[in-house]
Amino acid sequence: MSSRPDPAPMMRWWGWGDPAHGGGLPDEAFDELRAQIGAPDRRTPPVPAEEVRVGERELPSSVQSLLADAVGEEWVRDDREARILHAAGKGYPDLIRMRGGHAEPAPEAVVYPAGEEEVRRVLEICGSERVAVVPFGGGTSVVGGVEPVRDGLGEVVCLDMSRIAAVGPVDERSLTAVIGAGARGPDIERSLGAAGYTLGHFPQSFEFSSVGGWVATRSAGQASTGYGTIEKLVTGLRLASPVGDVEAHSFPASAAGPKLREMLVGSEGVLGVITESTLQVRRAPSERRYEGWMFRSFEEGAEALRALEQGGAVPDVARLLDEDETRLSLMLAGSDSATARVGRRYIKVRGYAEGCLGIVGWEGDRAGVDRRRALGSGILKRSGGLSLGTSPGKAWERSRFEGPYLRDFLMDRGLFVETLETATHWSGLMGLHAAVRGALHQALAARGTPGLVGCHISHLYPSGASLYFTFIAQREDEAPLQQWQAVKSAACDAIVGAGGTITHHHAIGRDHAPWMTSEVGTLGVEALRALKERLDPGGIMNPGKLIPPREEPA
Repeated sequence: MSSRPDPAPMMRWWGWGDPAHGGGLPDEAFDELRAQIGAPDRRTPPVPAEEVRVGERELPSSVQSLLADAVGEEWVRDDREARILHAAGKGYPDLIRMRGGHAEPAPEAVVYPAGEEEVRRVLEICGSERVAVVPFGGGTSVVGGVEPVRDGLGEVVCLDMSRIAAVGPVDERSLTAVIGAGARGPDIERSLGAAGYTLGHFPQSFEFSSVGGWVATRSAGQASTGYGTIEKLVTGLRLASPVGDVEAHSFPASAAGPKLREMLVGSEGVLGVITESTLQVRRAPSERRYEGWMFRSFEEGAEALRALEQGGAVPDVARLLDEDETRLSLMLAGSDSATARVGRRYIKVRGYAEGCLGIVGWEGDRAGVDRRRALGSGILKRSGGLSLGTSPGKAWERSRFEGPYLRDFLMDRGLFVETLETATHWSGLMGLHAAVRGALHQALAARGTPGLVGCHISHLYPSGASLYFTFIAQREDEAPLQQWQAVKSAACDAIVGAGGTITHHHAIGRDHAPWMTSEVGTLGVEALRALKERLDPGGIMNPGKLIPPREEPA
């Protein structure tokens, strides 16, 4: 079949984002990092594109013809480039495999439907022909959520949603908009912004992820403390399943039984394909003010954020780095300018040298920002915070989407870089932090690769907050996936043992499925499985994700 460009820009096949983006660290910062974790000076680039191995399996010609009739021949791609670009997400195991040239799980074909009717026809064909379907938005999953798993089926196709990307006009009285599943973050904000509105949803993957992916994975954005996570913004949606369409109507409220919407938000493509969503929007802010604050300890800073949240003064953006992540961030910044030296001296003189950096941000009209900031700043000062002004906030704003590029840079240099996140109640937050931090350090050391572990609070709720961990260590070149699995398992066991959720906003995918029973219980898993069996009786939808497999009898 003919090859043609994708309708939406694709990321690097071996890493994150724009192929033209550089990224990296100042030499002195990387040298210090390497020294702290004992990593040798080496380069481990991805293999050349021509050396990537792709499975030679093909769709039967009869299935190819049916799909071509459904969406148009030019929108069914089985060329090498399309298959590689849709062979994996962007999790650490995905990138290890891809960088090593292992794209054998690649789908047999990539199908680009133009609307709901074409999605429905593709699902009917794949259901009758026993072909697995993996819905694909931006391909940014970091938990194995778009891995082409066949799970006993003959072939798998990737259903790329990028042609279903319309951003409907805003209902200005209701402040809602209907958005196609394939619409990506920048396009959504440009379209809404032209009319004076914003969705306000800015995950770190914002530049490449899609609204369908956000809804399917219960995404949280960097300003979700103020705007709300995606499930708070979804008022209705449509889903195409192998047995028919499901619509969760958009109502402001309803007492008509358990919310169907809640069964579909977070369904990760295992029940069907989300084709469009109705979302709450806001007037675009005319003022944004992000500030830095220092606290003497992580516990003191966490108490300050709790006081903000429970005192009715919550900002739109709220982040607090623990002591180790504060040191790591300052080290990676690598700045030795006069301004940076003065800043460090200012913090040291006031007794915060070993403390924790916080970022808080307010968005809205000028009067509202000033009022909310005055109230919040008073609480932060009374809670022990030291104001650093807007410079740290502006630095955070400039770099808010850069983390994945830095991961690529570090992986190129033989390092193991990974993140994980969780959430719990305020009363258990410090215990959860200590348990996961300890598990990560112990698991890394047990592999002979002691590393650096940092954590920050990234989202606030009246009853609790999220914790986002980042760790860096020397990579085991002979067994990188075994190293990852050992550390990941230790951290997830610690999360469950300390009363945290197995995921706050990265979803379940394949990576977290072994802990799903701990999250919702055996009967809860059976209920999810029953729902899947009703909407997807052939088991073709995104096999191997979200719902753990049935245990074989002993």
